Amino acid sequence: MRVEERGSLLLMIRRLELTPGGPTGRRTLAEEAAAELHELILSGELPSGTALRLEELAKRLDMSQMPIREGLRRMAALGLVEIVPHKGAWVRELSMEDLRDTHATRLALESLAVRAAATRFSDSDAASARAALADHVRLSKLGDNIASRQAHTEFHFAIYRSGGSRWLPRAIEPVWQNSERYRFGSRQTKARIEQTRREHQAILDACVAHDEEGAEAALREHLEGAMQRITETMERRSGRSDGPSSSSGS
Repeated sequence: MRVEERGSLLLMIRRLELTPGGPTGRRTLAEEAAAELHELILSGELPSGTALRLEELAKRLDMSQMPIREGLRRMAALGLVEIVPHKGAWVRELSMEDLRDTHATRLALESLAVRAAATRFSDSDAASARAALADHVRLSKLGDNIASRQAHTEFHFAIYRSGGSRWLPRAIEPVWQNSERYRFGSRQTKARIEQTRREHQAILDACVAHDEEGAEAALREHLEGAMQRITETMERRSGRSDGPSSSSGS
């Protein structure tokens, strides 16, 4: 997909506050560079450990080095890129230690967020989450990994935003973005898509019922299942150079 085609697609997708591109449709060159780098990293086209050289990236994205440099800073803020002065920048490495740390942090923060959501979940919140979930299922069946991933993110954050906290969604997003890099696997099967849909529906149903404990339990089951699948895949691929591909639905 050409840069301009991918950019047009991403402009159609609602983004979170810290995600490259922001919540509005119009983007600066730096935001465009950040959005492109973001997708290249999450898709595995720039695998973990890849050196990020300004000249090469500028040529690849057909941009000057200045917006690329700012885009790298934004990726560093999300935890996807490591920048060391006078040494350079590279995509952060994937590891079991980092995966466990990321998972534990997500469990802690997202448990708080989903419990808060369940206490004040409104009909409007439910409608937003249902729409995002429907999009996620539909796009997963179509094999559109980019748009499916965005719909999946919107489903979870539609719930987390409903809790009323200004800071919890912001605290969750960098850890969420890092966890996106661990989405290994082959093309989604109908059974996997349906299982993920049921897990998401259980979270949503508990929020609608204002069941704090049920919402947290459903979320934890969902995240633990994804963690187990990713861990098994990483162990199978130990010593291999395969990178992340399609969504595991975490």
